[in-house]
Amino acid sequence: MLNFSLSPEQLSLQKKAREFALKEILPLAWFYDEANEIPMQLIHKAFELGFITGDMPKKYGGLGHGIVDGAIVTEEVAAACSGMATSIYVSSLGYTPLLICDNEALKEKYLPKISREKKLICFATSEPSMGSDVAGISCHAHKEGDSYILNGIKYWITNGGIADYMTIFATVDSNLQHQGICAFLVEKDWKGVSTGRHIPKMGQRASNTAGIHLKNVRVPAENVIAKPGEGFVLAMKTFARSRPIIGAFAVGVARSALDYAIHYSKTRRTFGHRLQSYEAIQFKIAEMYQKVETARLLVLKSAWETDNGIDPTLSASIGKFYCTEAANEVCNDALQIAGGYGYTKMYPFEKLLRDVRLLMIYEGTSEVQRIVVAGYALGVYQPVMPPIEDLPMLRSETGGHDFEKEMSGKTAWRCRTCGYIHYGDQPPDECPYCFYPGSAFKKVWPRES
Repeated sequence: MLNFSLSPEQLSLQKKAREFALKEILPLAWFYDEANEIPMQLIHKAFELGFITGDMPKKYGGLGHGIVDGAIVTEEVAAACSGMATSIYVSSLGYTPLLICDNEALKEKYLPKISREKKLICFATSEPSMGSDVAGISCHAHKEGDSYILNGIKYWITNGGIADYMTIFATVDSNLQHQGICAFLVEKDWKGVSTGRHIPKMGQRASNTAGIHLKNVRVPAENVIAKPGEGFVLAMKTFARSRPIIGAFAVGVARSALDYAIHYSKTRRTFGHRLQSYEAIQFKIAEMYQKVETARLLVLKSAWETDNGIDPTLSASIGKFYCTEAANEVCNDALQIAGGYGYTKMYPFEKLLRDVRLLMIYEGTSEVQRIVVAGYALGVYQPVMPPIEDLPMLRSETGGHDFEKEMSGKTAWRCRTCGYIHYGDQPPDECPYCFYPGSAFKKVWPRES
């Protein structure tokens, strides 16, 4: 049987994350949004509470939590400020390639440093001229002896300006597309590594985002996370694990927008009545609530699949584009409910709308997710219903009501072009509707055994 209840341990984790969000993050959210920077003291507190390395195995110093647990925490933290939540979460994204690769010695060297020494690690695939097109990477890796020399620029890198370590995806030959991609763990203080200024953004301003410049950076062989030809698959496996969490970001932001809109509709009076008394507002609230609930279920489904060893790629893509787009709609409707006040910086709605917009872009745009889902639907999915040309759309020729009596002994032929059903031992010489010849007809009744 299905069970949609959180375990006692998960409820305790949710409470812990909610207290951290409300007490530690929420009071700072607008201050650091204006300051356009991440408050490092919150990063340190998140480390102490286990929110940054929660899904890291215990043997490396993490808590050994699953992706469902991570989604629970992320929803709560993002509800207070998705920008800060992004910088808190992205270390998990950064060390995931290391966690799922085959280089055990590299795991044992760096994962304990991340968890116990509170080191930050960022994830770097994107470049100035490419975003979701991971196969289009141009950052170059040249093998020299037992080392690789990296040259190139990574861009849009969350925590790129504050991370101690970097998971860098590069290519040995851009003409090879995904077959040339490899990945490395790079330390920020290595010679040739430099980071750019924090990129000014419309939203998620409290999340550090910067470019990384790699100039003749020598990476020793032991720091190879994925050899050439293996990097693309590693990146896709990483995204499959991380996309449920992006959905959780969306749920958190949307839930806050819903909460604020409900409060506003209960207290704001117009034309002598509270807003909540108007059907138009009630319908908006109902649809907003429905979207939040639906999005959360999609997040938990894809997270559960990940935790149970089921390939979450399809569910994660569905969740990624549904949850983020639904959250954008919820935030937009919440601002509309608040009217002119919603458009001001004195109310929370405009920040939520600015913050949520990014979720439809990073870690694979909504369009990319649709390509993934369409590819599955059109190429892998096996329909339950028969092909249209095989449908026995049988109807009475006399207006009768006894199917067995009327159809017993009859043979039915369906025109594969227009769908006309002909009854008779043989198909007609010509369809009376579309004029196609008898060869266009297919026998659909009685069914072949």
